[in-house]
Amino acid sequence: GNSVKLRASVTGPVPSDGDGPASQVCQQCCLGPAAIPGIPGLPGPAGPMGPYGQPGSKGDAGQQGEIGPIGPIEPGERGAPGNSGSKGNNGIGLPGKIGPRGLPGFVGGTGETGVKGQKGEPGETPDDSKQRVAFTVVRTSNSDTSRSHDTRLPFQQTETLLPGTTFDLETGTFTCSVAGTYVFTFSSLEYSHSDSFSIHLVKNDYKVISTYGHSNQRGQLSGSAVMVLQRGDSVYLTMYGRAQGSSTYHYTSFSGFLL
Repeated sequence: GNSVKLRASVTGPVPSDGDGPASQVCQQCCLGPAAIPGIPGLPGPAGPMGPYGQPGSKGDAGQQGEIGPIGPIEPGERGAPGNSGSKGNNGIGLPGKIGPRGLPGFVGGTGETGVKGQKGEPGETPDDSKQRVAFTVVRTSNSDTSRSHDTRLPFQQTETLLPGTTFDLETGTFTCSVAGTYVFTFSSLEYSHSDSFSIHLVKNDYKVISTYGHSNQRGQLSGSAVMVLQRGDSVYLTMYGRAQGSSTYHYTSFSGFLL
């Protein structure tokens, strides 16, 4: 009936189920030789991108290269000629000349109405495009004194008269045979200063321009005009007073030409 209490103390390694401190001691002192390393595992996923680094310092500027020699300059080849321009439009010519009037119709007997004549055929227009007209006439003596501004100034000598130009020296009249634009000039010296002196350039009885010399001053009167004439128009000079003339010095002259 007596009880006995036993005490035990552990002096060596004690078996363990792997969970106690005895297991940890065993792992430190009871390890065997190292085994062959196993196969490395697969690489893990890429990590997140890191922050941008600071920009690097600016590098030194490089040295300037040497300028190469200039190559020879040679002229290029001559280009081909350009295309010819297009043909211009046909110019518009001047109107044709008026043909001569047709023959009058037959007239009836006395007391009866005459029969109307037939219309005349149109006249043919001569080719005057290449014809030149020009004249210069002079006085070789003094003129008679005139007291009318409508007195025609005659001439005695022809200095220039192209073929086809019609000029009557006795009346001092030019008659147009080629329609067109004409230039006329005249010059006359007053015979004396005792009276007034006037010269008029006239076309078909119309005074185109007029000149006047004072009675107290002897002078040279001159003028010019451009006129458009038709066939049959007449151009001449009229005077009041007296014009100076000379066989040596032609103080009084009259000229005209077709442009």
